[in-house]
Amino acid sequence: MTKKQIWLLSLSLLLLLGTTVILLNWFFGRDQNMNQSPKGVNKKSKQEWVRLYQSKEDRVIVLPLETYIEGVVAAEMPAHFHLEALKAQSLAARTYIIKRKAEGSRLDPKIWGPNAKSAEVSDTIQHQVFLPEEALRKKWGNDYEWRIHRIRQAVSATAGKVIVYQGNPIYAAFFSTSNGWTENSEDYYQTKYPYLRSVSSEWDRESPKYLDQKRFTMRQVVQQLEKKTGKPISLEAGKPSTWIQILRRTDGKRVAEVRIGDQIFTGRQVREALQLSSSDFRIQIDDHSVEFQTKGYGHGVGMSQWGANLLAQRGKKVEEIIRHYYQNVKIVQWDKNSS
Repeated sequence: MTKKQIWLLSLSLLLLLGTTVILLNWFFGRDQNMNQSPKGVNKKSKQEWVRLYQSKEDRVIVLPLETYIEGVVAAEMPAHFHLEALKAQSLAARTYIIKRKAEGSRLDPKIWGPNAKSAEVSDTIQHQVFLPEEALRKKWGNDYEWRIHRIRQAVSATAGKVIVYQGNPIYAAFFSTSNGWTENSEDYYQTKYPYLRSVSSEWDRESPKYLDQKRFTMRQVVQQLEKKTGKPISLEAGKPSTWIQILRRTDGKRVAEVRIGDQIFTGRQVREALQLSSSDFRIQIDDHSVEFQTKGYGHGVGMSQWGANLLAQRGKKVEEIIRHYYQNVKIVQWDKNSS
């Protein structure tokens, strides 16, 4: 065999070997992709994933846990807030979804529709508001880069950490602004949580959402409450001063019970029916109208977001903020195998 023939044979063998390697890589790569679940989620991956129902699009998407937390923090708290407050919001958001995952929670298709049945959480205020990158870019415009940098900085600083009580993730409720106090959970919800106790948050007076007022006709008050609760209300003619009477307040200084006409309502029922900022309200009434003067913004249970920001501005660290609003809890690194 000549040198030329040997050279050609060697070249042919090299080409054949290269082709074989390419085919094997393609075959095993294809086989690996086939072992992945929908949306490219590898079942053996150590990465935690969230199944999110996007309500406007009526679809479920799957995304990494920390990406989900970024979208929640960006939607739920102003990016210009103090970094320690953003860290606290990151912990609350992560704890909320980890608790749902640990409990195997899924959306009820009877409420959310058949396309939502595999989702663990929605992108609405019924769970946690979530905004994807494209929505944030549209919302923030030229400010997107510095805002998302702050959000990611806070999420990264708390990566994988959750708030626990006696070893279990807590129900990490949060809201915008208190009336100076947070609310015991059982005074707004039906469940009593030992870590959701009423605590002082007097610095919330500095929040721009601390005070509000709304005016209604008495007819509007009656109609909206009847529609919300199904209770028929009867008013004594000619005696406006007797139409509304606050009967009892909670430890958090919000209205527990109020008599309107011949019916008794909770402060929550009145707040939701009239879309008031808070269930801490005072009333001024005359022959023509009723004015509800409110303190605070939101349900009042758990962490005050403005309170967290103002505490951080006073030098408090994220651990101090969390332990103030959630009593006797710990911040721990969460092992997904525990869920």
